[in-house]
Amino acid sequence: MRSIVSFDMDMTLLDHETFEIPDSAMKALEMLRERYVVVLATGRDMDSHYSRNLRELVKPEAIVHTNGTKVTVGDKVIYESFMERELKERLLTFARDHDLAVGVTIGDEDYYIHRERVTEFDEQRWGECGRRYCDPWKLLDMDVPSMCYIGGPEGAARLERAFEDLKFPLFAERRGADVIEKKNSKAKGLRMVCDYFGSTMEEAYAFGDSMNDYEIIQAVGVGVAMGNGDPRLKEVADYVAPHIRDDGIYRACVHLGLIADAHDTGGGRA
Repeated sequence: MRSIVSFDMDMTLLDHETFEIPDSAMKALEMLRERYVVVLATGRDMDSHYSRNLRELVKPEAIVHTNGTKVTVGDKVIYESFMERELKERLLTFARDHDLAVGVTIGDEDYYIHRERVTEFDEQRWGECGRRYCDPWKLLDMDVPSMCYIGGPEGAARLERAFEDLKFPLFAERRGADVIEKKNSKAKGLRMVCDYFGSTMEEAYAFGDSMNDYEIIQAVGVGVAMGNGDPRLKEVADYVAPHIRDDGIYRACVHLGLIADAHDTGGGRA
């Protein structure tokens, strides 16, 4: 039986300064695949236009997509959850009336209320905006697992007060938040993956950086917060890795005995 090693994507594996996965992290993933089940547990839909290339780089055996609303093993979907139409309508109406950018990317297209705020965010973050905007009200008749809020923490707090059935964990840089039904989480999704592979959460490792990783970091046997991560996540982690730009993934895997470094012949727990 192989244990699970799970990774968040953004600012855990993927450095937003270079928009690349560091070479040392890629090396760690290559070494881990020899003994462990490598899993992605992310806020992204890894099947979307913006993420498929990253999925092919990491080559996970299983993926917990969009904060636990979809779980896949290879090409097989083992869990999927969608928001009810009434909830979507309430959320989009509230966002429209309170000048908040809320929406989601599905496939290759972007559906956002107040898309001008999303464009401004992308241009500040990446220097450009390549979104393919569509009418956000079409979401009412589409399968929507979760959404995203773009803006400061005060907007996320306003949404949280208005929607008791949703949670809004902030991104690490605190310029947006995931919009998730409280029944779903990365932890719940990873537990399904463990069951599928005949492993346990107590034997699993999870790496993350932001508050959507809070539950999974607490639920696994060894939870690892990135050095660049949210201070609140570090408080509940079993280990704090170095910064992503300081070979954090590789050095943490060596420290935990998951992989051997270049001068060691040892290994981790299988």
